[in-house]
Amino acid sequence: MICKSMKVVLSTLGKFHTFDLARQLHARGALQAVFTGYPRFKLRNEQLPSAAIRTFPWIHTPYMGTPALHLLGRRIRRHWEYVDRRALDLHVSRRLPPCDVFVGLSGSALRSGSVARERGAQYVCDRGSTHIRTQNRLLLEEHSLWGQPFKGIDPRIIDLEEAEYAQANCITVPSSFNVQSFINQGVPESKVKLVPYGVDLSRFRPTGRPAENRFDILFAGAMTLRKGLPYLLQAYTAFRHPQKSLTLAGSVDESFIRMMKQRHIWPADVQVLGHVAQHKLQDLMSRSHVLVLPSIEEGLAMVQAQAMACGCPVIASEHTGARNLFDDGTEGFIVPIRDPAAIAARLQVLAQDPDLRRRMSEAALSRVRGLLGWSEYGDKAMAVYKALH
Repeated sequence: MICKSMKVVLSTLGKFHTFDLARQLHARGALQAVFTGYPRFKLRNEQLPSAAIRTFPWIHTPYMGTPALHLLGRRIRRHWEYVDRRALDLHVSRRLPPCDVFVGLSGSALRSGSVARERGAQYVCDRGSTHIRTQNRLLLEEHSLWGQPFKGIDPRIIDLEEAEYAQANCITVPSSFNVQSFINQGVPESKVKLVPYGVDLSRFRPTGRPAENRFDILFAGAMTLRKGLPYLLQAYTAFRHPQKSLTLAGSVDESFIRMMKQRHIWPADVQVLGHVAQHKLQDLMSRSHVLVLPSIEEGLAMVQAQAMACGCPVIASEHTGARNLFDDGTEGFIVPIRDPAAIAARLQVLAQDPDLRRRMSEAALSRVRGLLGWSEYGDKAMAVYKALH
């Protein structure tokens, strides 16, 4: 349905889900512009009119393209990240075209959101995760548990985000877990809107079947404490099967591997693949008996729906947005955070009951057909924006 009466401007440092939203708004005739810190040559395949894309790559692009960024030092990186956010915000505020709704990704839209409201537009703070204080607390706790240095999220960015939460007409988040984190921090429930991300399932479908005489476990994500990977490693060690395997797909962190080895948590037979292209990830998911995602803090991890689309059951923590994707015990299992025993127990159940695993695989394939696609995501976002007027 074409909506000619509403014009929406988006702002994001990178691409994230904002460009998926931009395509949906463009299809409805509602996209006025999308601002981004990405360079234009990186956006050629975004299926959007060139005139609608406004780039400000002068700070974000050098940051992303700096080799060995970790060698710059924490203080320099934090300040660069802060300046990056403020500079994009200032740029957008000075060039904001007339619009009815301004949607700014959290942490980089305080000034532009204020300008939008002064001009009579509605300001939507788009937060892709938990309330920033909840996120900071969980990350501080996790690093402390593992004895790893972590100063927490930059206090300046925390202040920025909280000011955005207060100023915005509403806050959109992708999972029920995220909604509850805002309520727990005192934000009125009426101000927080649940808009789960869509999933492009055209790239994920079954391309094979798991081997009958094995039990192959897959993790897809970055090697970080935030992703809860140590708890999967512990669960894998406790899990008993004569032909088991654990494959890690995602960005590799050698310092994380060293830490796990020093603590004697790193299994000798774990397979580390690094970044995996989507067509190869589809094959991995199709041939794995289960995907495990034990994250400590997430927005809505889309690898879960991708695995389900390949017929792969999921074991996920409560903090992954799993409850917005599947039911515990039907398409997979949902476990508490930091609970390797619970993960190991679910692995054991699946390994010992192949019929249950097959039923979960079939249920996952059936459920995924009803999951929110990007078109429905666009519908839900537009409904939120219309309700503000």
